[in-house]
Amino acid sequence: MQVRLNTDNHIDGGGRKDSYWSEIALEKLKRFEDHISALEIHVADHNSGSRQGALDKECNIEARLNGFANHATHCKADSVEKAISGALDKMKKALEHTFDKIKTH
Repeated sequence: MQVRLNTDNHIDGGGRKDSYWSEIALEKLKRFEDHISALEIHVADHNSGSRQGALDKECNIEARLNGFANHATHCKADSVEKAISGALDKMKKALEHTFDKIKTH
């Protein structure tokens, strides 16, 4: 599974942060690694950090699946960490639902 992390101009990305979030994503979605060819993570800060406490950090994740429709999740939070973690949790739940449903049929 290939993980790509994209950030807007207001979020410090690259290097160690990219590696850290890629490892977190791989760990959370390890169960589905045979089904996911790529994971696109997009993170944005809509008011460039000028307001603390606002739900202005946003994470969108798209999982490109082998032989299945792509899945996408979205999460807004007051920090980049919470936004990414929330979107990954939603993705895990969506993939569990999809693949558990296939198992039962």
